[in-house]
Amino acid sequence: MRRTKIVATLGPASSDPATLERMFLAGVDVVRLNFSHGTAEDHLKRADTVREISRKVGRAVGIMADLQGPKIRVGKFKDGKILLKTGDKFVLDSELEIGDAAGVGLDYKELPRDVKTGDVLLLDDGKIVLDVAGVKGSAINTVTRHGGVLSNNKGINRQGGGLTAPALTSKDIEDIRTAVKLKADYLAVSFPKSGADMYMAKELMRAGGGEAFLIAKIERAEAIPALEDIMKACDGIMVARGDLAVEVGDASVPALQKRMIRLAREMNKLTITATQMMESMISSPVPTRAEVSDVANAVLDGTDAVMLSAESASGQYPVETIESMHRICVEAEKSQPVMLESEFLNRVFTRVDQSIAMAALFTAFHLKVKAIAALTESGSTALWMSRLNCGVPIYALTSQTSTRYRTTLFRDTYPLMVKYVGHDREELLAEAESVLVKSGVVNEGDLIVLTIGEPIGKAGGTNTMKIVRVGEHRKA
Repeated sequence: MRRTKIVATLGPASSDPATLERMFLAGVDVVRLNFSHGTAEDHLKRADTVREISRKVGRAVGIMADLQGPKIRVGKFKDGKILLKTGDKFVLDSELEIGDAAGVGLDYKELPRDVKTGDVLLLDDGKIVLDVAGVKGSAINTVTRHGGVLSNNKGINRQGGGLTAPALTSKDIEDIRTAVKLKADYLAVSFPKSGADMYMAKELMRAGGGEAFLIAKIERAEAIPALEDIMKACDGIMVARGDLAVEVGDASVPALQKRMIRLAREMNKLTITATQMMESMISSPVPTRAEVSDVANAVLDGTDAVMLSAESASGQYPVETIESMHRICVEAEKSQPVMLESEFLNRVFTRVDQSIAMAALFTAFHLKVKAIAALTESGSTALWMSRLNCGVPIYALTSQTSTRYRTTLFRDTYPLMVKYVGHDREELLAEAESVLVKSGVVNEGDLIVLTIGEPIGKAGGTNTMKIVRVGEHRKA
């Protein structure tokens, strides 16, 4: 049993049904559709294939649609790339069509208004560093501090952040409609600067009829002081360490990662740790020791999920990478201490359903039960339980297909379907017990904790906890 979830990005290396099936069996919990690449038709087709394979292997796999966000990139070069050397003068010009060794165009036409003399621009994830010598009209004149090969469409960041590009572009608004159409379980928003960006995405999605959980990708320097504001407006965050490291400095990222995960758990939000987790496995069948430590540390920080990008989208070893990540997570989880009381002391519970969830955790921890079974319509009870480590697996039992797929990202939570749709509590509890036994989760005589809401079938109504010895009611 692995408690930490694995998110895998789909791409050319992982789109055929046979590879997808192997990836799901290797342990993928959620697939990421990267809307920076491909057409709406491509994504709809992939989503259909994912659901089909998920049903075939009998494993719930969620779908996350990841919006591209503003394209702050250089344009194209006449020969595809150039070589910049230290001291070279180089112009970034928003009106230039095709670039050469002297300068290049910009996808983001507002950049000349956003920068000033003395600013530092970082290109291609910080590999190339340019000092801004002056801005005139549409042209930014720079001097190369650290050179290298610069090719088409590489990203641009300003050291310390401060670019005004809106989080949602016209393409993103169109892509939200596609995400709703393919019934995405999660929608990831790129480059949000405030809670307002997330509220806008939520409104657009709800207007289209979508119910996906919203994930804020923390990748701008401005997002750090606004963390709480952003978290209040979404369901979870992605610690997107690539762009974030370029803007705030790579040395700041490990401590920020820990702080963000801790804050998210305190606010009952989800966390995904992403970027370069198993980067070497794009072309190698084994990870580096540093990558093993990186994944393990994210698990020890308490992240809900670890994410693969190019490793699974275009790498040579997508299945082997997932298998390696699975092994690392399982080993790291074995060393995690279970310290429920200290985590409980600082918590305030103001809702009945949340109090029941916490009571179930407390009871499960002290009675050392086999499982916690949360009968849940919306998934909220299971989410609250998954924020604390009580050492007991949580089973989200639901009659809602959307809730089943949404809980695939919750740490230490495993979704199971119950088909009962009546209003008799004892019949529903009997079916819940039967589902757990048939799934091989519990055996006759095992002690479990059940949570349920009455009236039955009403979301947000969990108000009862019951301690059950499996099979006892049938003997009675």
